[in-house]
Parts: sequence; C-alpha cells; structure tokens
Amino acid sequence: MMFVMALFRRWLAPEKVRAMIDGRSRWVAYGLAALLGAVTPFCSCSSVPLFIGFLEAGIPVGVTMAFLITSPLVNEVAVVILGSVVGWQLTAVYVAVGMAVGVVGGVLIDRFRLERYVEDYVWQIRMGQLAVGEVDYSLRGLMRYGWDEATALVRRVWLYVVAGIAIGAALHGYVPAEFFAAHAGPDNPFAVPLAVLVGLPLYSNVTGIIPVAEALLGKGLPAGTVIAFMMSVVALSPPEFVILRKVLKPRLLIYFALYLALAFMLVGVLLNAVMS
Repeated sequence: MMFVMALFRRWLAPEKVRAMIDGRSRWVAYGLAALLGAVTPFCSCSSVPLFIGFLEAGIPVGVTMAFLITSPLVNEVAVVILGSVVGWQLTAVYVAVGMAVGVVGGVLIDRFRLERYVEDYVWQIRMGQLAVGEVDYSLRGLMRYGWDEATALVRRVWLYVVAGIAIGAALHGYVPAEFFAAHAGPDNPFAVPLAVLVGLPLYSNVTGIIPVAEALLGKGLPAGTVIAFMMSVVALSPPEFVILRKVLKPRLLIYFALYLALAFMLVGVLLNAVMS
C-alpha cells in the first residue's frame, strides 16, 4: 500500500494542486485538501515540507492548513490497521472526525484572516521561482521511485510501531484496569482534557499509536478519550511546530495549537456522550 501511494505522490506537486483547486469554490477546495491529506501517508513532520510548498505555490493558507491537519491524522495505511484492531465502526468515526477537524480548521483560519501571520518571505515567492526538477515518468523510473519511497517510509516508522506495540503490551500486562477506571474513566469529567495534555509531549505517527489505543480500549477507557489522546499524539507534536516556525509566525502557531487541542477535547467529550 505504501508503494502504491508513493506512485500517487509522484504525480503530486504544489503547482498541480493549485491547478486542481483554481476556479473551485472555497468549500470544495477545503474538502479536496482534506481528502488529499487523508490519502497521503505522512506523519506530521513529513507533511510540513509539502505544506510549505503549497504556501509558496500560492494556495490559500486555510486550504493548505486543512491538508496539514488531516494528513497526519488520517491515512490509508492506518485505516487498514485501525479497522482490523478496533473495528470498522470506530475507524469510520475516526476518519470522519479527522477530516472534519481539518476542514473546520482551514475555514477558521481563512475566516479570521490569519494569513497575516505567515512569514513575509513566503508571499514574495512566485510560482516562476519554484524549482521543478525533471521527473522520470517511465515505468522503470516510477517503480524505482515507488520502491525508494516505500522503503524510506518503513525505515521512518518501524521504530514507532515497535515502540507502540511495546507500550501497548505493557499497558495490557502490567497496568491494572482499576487505574484507568479511577483516573480516565467515564466518570472523570477531566479525563479527555487530561488525555490531550498527556499526548502533547509525545510524538508518533498514527500507525505507531494504534497498539497503544488498542490497549487503552482494552482497559476500559471510553472511545472518545482514546481518540482524543491519539489525535493529540499524532497532530500536536513538538517537532512539527519547530519545522512550521520556518513559515509561520509564533502567533499563528499558538492559534494552531490551541485550535487542535480544543477541537480534540470537544471531539472526545462528544464521542463519549454519544457512544456511552
């Protein structure tokens, strides 16, 4: 699956994305950006270079942000694994919520005109100045690119997957269910905010955090609390914000972090209420 998606990304370039959304309504553009984020298997840090390219190509900040939010939260590899681990109903909820958070985030950034907090040099770059190297679209070139990208992605994520499995195994075997019931169960009104705050300093992609989520669900934590924790770990990573500082001013970074944290808390609370 990583190999196939690498071939898809071979055709993905900022100027092509801009051409795809030019002339369309802004709402359609938000949806396309979120969908693009959902079908690209990037972690938060891997999404940032493409995000920067989108900004420099002249794609609106809100549309670009919809991609940035959705890309680490949802991808096809994680969907397959998540569906086999926690069931397809909860997976569908996770995907829908992840894309909705991305679209709403993009809308709010445009509505409040937060593009003024993008670094000035970004606006000075024009499409004609973007360096676009030659792309080998021959069958051999595509196969080589797909293989290189897939193996590079495996090298980047395997350690997180193993770490996630180890943490999940420890939670299964050594942490009593009573601990979670007392501190993060449905009767604790602060369980969801606590889950989001705990996830803030952690960093993983969505594939790596799935074993931990499975262990937490097995210990009896409500699904909304677990999903809020997953989203916080995946989309609120410190390395991502360090890289984003290259193109975003501190105020926009703060708004971005606050929006994601509040959105994840709201999602967790609502899902706990609905699914109880």
